Amino acid sequence: MKKIKWGIIGCGNVTELKSGPAFNKVNNSELVAVMRRDALKAQDYAFRHQVPRWYDDADQLINDDEVNAVYIATPPSTHEKYCLDVLKAGKDVYVEKPMALNYVQACNMANTAAQLKLKLVVAHYRREQPFFKKIKQLLDDKAIADVRYARIEYHKSGVNNEGLYVPRTDWRVNPLISGGGLFHDLAPHQLDLMIHFFGPVEKATGIATNQAGNYQADDMVAGNILFKNGIVFNGNWCFNTELASDICEITGTAGKISFKVFDGRVITVTSKESSTEFTFELLQHVQQPMIEAVVKYFSGEGPNPCSAFEAAETMGLIDHFVMQ
Repeated sequence: MKKIKWGIIGCGNVTELKSGPAFNKVNNSELVAVMRRDALKAQDYAFRHQVPRWYDDADQLINDDEVNAVYIATPPSTHEKYCLDVLKAGKDVYVEKPMALNYVQACNMANTAAQLKLKLVVAHYRREQPFFKKIKQLLDDKAIADVRYARIEYHKSGVNNEGLYVPRTDWRVNPLISGGGLFHDLAPHQLDLMIHFFGPVEKATGIATNQAGNYQADDMVAGNILFKNGIVFNGNWCFNTELASDICEITGTAGKISFKVFDGRVITVTSKESSTEFTFELLQHVQQPMIEAVVKYFSGEGPNPCSAFEAAETMGLIDHFVMQ
């Protein structure tokens, strides 16, 4: 089994705790190089995380002979380019979500990896967390019998005026960089879980609008999905209200499973006769279980935990919801 020696393109905030440290905590995995366009920040990251090499040019990291796999953690506007560059260099890719700016770019990435016979995984990391694996198990075991309907309600305040001038947050509501607004940043986690739980999509429709007018991106999105197995989904995302909510409910013929996607600690299974709770601790490095699965896949020891074609379907749902 070859050791996976990672390079990170875009060693920004998301890699500080969520993902970066996990590359050295997973068996058969080592982080050997990082890249950021700001050389001082790249050097600082490498020093603090004890990474042997740092670069301020992505091509240098891609062509580093010791690096045999690359994690792309830049904003979505550069995912396609960096992914194709890495694949053309003959190296496997783990890319952040959302996978790209849109479905067309996502399909190009997926098709290129397939044509070159290289491995591409998208960081829909909740799939591998114990919390969501338990939900999948409950559904597979028919804890609520046959699933009929699922719904998501996610409300929070948007990026305020101060945030529009902070590099860490302003890009998230710039469609040219993020693909859209906070919906494009957060909903991929939720929509990927729906595909993971319920399978292929038959059709999807939606509406999107900018109600508050604080920035260019939509701040209100609603969508409906009919899955090929007959399950119906409804979701709404509002980013212009102070009344926060994070609700996911899956209703079956014999009960309901309720949980929060972004605070994965309690799963409640309710039936006519009883209510049962399953409690989980939050993970220190939320991507560590996914990175472990990716390393096994890249090493030929396991399946792809989230294929590029599956993740492209999530991008397709996003496009359907906002481009009607």
